[in-house]
Amino acid sequence: MRSLISLLISAVFLTAACCGCSSIKVKRTDTSKTVDLSGGWNDSDSRMTAEEMIGDCLQRPWLSDFNIAQGKRPVVIVGTIINRTSEHINSGVFVNDLQRSLLNSGKVKFVSDSVSRQELRAEKADQAQYASKETAKPQYAETGADFMLQGEVNSVKDEIKGKYVVLYQVSLELVNLTSNEKVWIGQKEIKKIVSRSTFGL
Repeated sequence: MRSLISLLISAVFLTAACCGCSSIKVKRTDTSKTVDLSGGWNDSDSRMTAEEMIGDCLQRPWLSDFNIAQGKRPVVIVGTIINRTSEHINSGVFVNDLQRSLLNSGKVKFVSDSVSRQELRAEKADQAQYASKETAKPQYAETGADFMLQGEVNSVKDEIKGKYVVLYQVSLELVNLTSNEKVWIGQKEIKKIVSRSTFGL
């Protein structure tokens, strides 16, 4: 009887040990490669949407109109991008993709967003107090933006057992900060069909 109990105890500990010894496998992949595991909004959606929408924005008449009227490149700032989906979407990643596409185009000048500006202003205030006059940066010499880019991300989901379709709709608009005139409105849609295996594979 004791040997049977000892055998059962040993089996329990062995099972626990085997369950706790799960292996981890990591594989590196190209960051530009599209990897879609869950069917949710991901880094590839963010990057491709930003590139396509900014590309469209910079081809519209507002840019050449400004260049002709002002004789210079416009200064743009990215404002708030609102997530109206049911998912947790890191809007900061999308904002960074938008900023990169704008800046790398070479067609506009770009200024920091409101959060970054607060840190920069704090640094300049610190320099005014502690840095030499020759190296301290002036506090009232910032470049004001001519246009602000704002937008939102929406989604619609249709689901049936084992399968669902999700439509992401990204809407962006560029607003003239002097007149509040909307000079460009863009929209990008991404539709995904996701199937779930009943066996969890």
